[in-house]
Amino acid sequence: MSTPLPPDLIFREAALLSELVSEEQWRTAVSEVKHNRKDAGTPPPKTDEDRSLICDEIETVLIRDDVITPYQATQLRAGRTKLTLGPYVVTEFLGQGGMGQVFGGVHEIMGRRCAIKVLPLDKSDELARESFNREIRLQASLDCPYLVRAFDAGREGSVHFLVTEYVPGTDLRQLVKDGGRLSVQQASSIVAQAAAGLAYAHESGLIHRDIKPANILVTPDGHAKVADVGLAALMFVPDDDPRAGKVVGTADYLSPEQIRTPDQVGPQCDIYSLGCTLYYAITGKVPFPGGDSRSKCKRHLTQAPWDPRKYAPELTEAYVEIIADMMEKDVSKRIQSAAEVVRRLSPWASIHPDEGEAWLAELGISLPDENTRSKKPDPSRAAGLDEQFIEEDLAWKTSSGAATGSSAGNSDSVHEDHSASSGALSSITDDPPPPPLPEQGTRAGASSQASQISPLANSMLPTAAPVPPPLASGRPMVSRSTMIAAVIAAIVVSGIAGFTLAMVLDI
Repeated sequence: MSTPLPPDLIFREAALLSELVSEEQWRTAVSEVKHNRKDAGTPPPKTDEDRSLICDEIETVLIRDDVITPYQATQLRAGRTKLTLGPYVVTEFLGQGGMGQVFGGVHEIMGRRCAIKVLPLDKSDELARESFNREIRLQASLDCPYLVRAFDAGREGSVHFLVTEYVPGTDLRQLVKDGGRLSVQQASSIVAQAAAGLAYAHESGLIHRDIKPANILVTPDGHAKVADVGLAALMFVPDDDPRAGKVVGTADYLSPEQIRTPDQVGPQCDIYSLGCTLYYAITGKVPFPGGDSRSKCKRHLTQAPWDPRKYAPELTEAYVEIIADMMEKDVSKRIQSAAEVVRRLSPWASIHPDEGEAWLAELGISLPDENTRSKKPDPSRAAGLDEQFIEEDLAWKTSSGAATGSSAGNSDSVHEDHSASSGALSSITDDPPPPPLPEQGTRAGASSQASQISPLANSMLPTAAPVPPPLASGRPMVSRSTMIAAVIAAIVVSGIAGFTLAMVLDI
């Protein structure tokens, strides 16, 4: 059994084999580390732990010089050398989306940053592949400033992936989780932009069916985009959707009709879910907290949530009316179009002048520029307001009529809310180490067999352990010409020896 390689040799071999790091870049980083350690009087490494510390220092230099990213460093130190999907170099792990893992990447020629959604191998059955391919086709047909755009799609081996635009910032769920409930203006602006994106999707014959805070991406300057639109179903061709008849969505934001008749849903189901999303953004609470997915579905069918003014006392009656009209359990009484949601939120919303302004104008919608809106104190940020309760009355505008039907007979297909949607850079500092690409384990030649180390792996550190040569097989290896020469030489030597012996004996 061969001896495992020390950490510094694993790191170096993987870095060079991956072609992310050149030999010159590696030598430069190592030279700086050696110089710094010498100046600090640090003794030479003696254990694998010491060598891991050296790897930390080399990693820091390579990341500082923009040679590799932190995610790439983690994978390389584990001996993984495959960090590409087609023409895209994977640079980071963004999170887990509804259809698989999402990575950040860069096109190796164009240099364009993007998000790469990878279908997990353990879900690569016929239904999952059909849904994934459907998402690719649908997203490719959409072009709206308030929807995440699809750029490319591909397959490498058994790995299927979708490439979308990269949206810097975070998602709405993480935004609220990190900073608390939003101001009326901020929540209205984000939800109005999401509604504008849904208006475009609905006009294209698409229903999202999984609107939630984690699927609304928000850039640092407040621009919002709806992600995962490809998970939608064609409104007018339900039989074409491989998931038709199944409950699709997230329990906290499901509309009643998605639970009762999941094969008969229209654009209004997205409006209900968007109303739940606005409720969450403005209060910091989901409409029906606590309980499992089945109990949440039952409450969507039969109960009204707490009046949002319990958590946001500054809300006006008119604003509460908008949330209530979006969350009406009776579809016929609910706001009927996403464009109407934008119009009704416009008095509180604002946007930065961008490509979306002209697009909204085509819908007859004009949101005021943030710079022209008068700056007023934000009462939602006042200390202690979250603890103030207006009253215990649940009879706000939301329909209180009990709905009929089962409470999610397909509840096993309903999932809990997760952050890190495609294209969003979400905070994952508390998560476990980021995963590698599917089927991209440690290369056999990178860390397991010392006999397979390339010539580039000659030690660059003064105390690096020598690489042992391959064990001899016990069987001499000689060429044919050498063997013939040896036979001739043996014949000549034996002839001379025989002649000399005959002379001595005087035969």
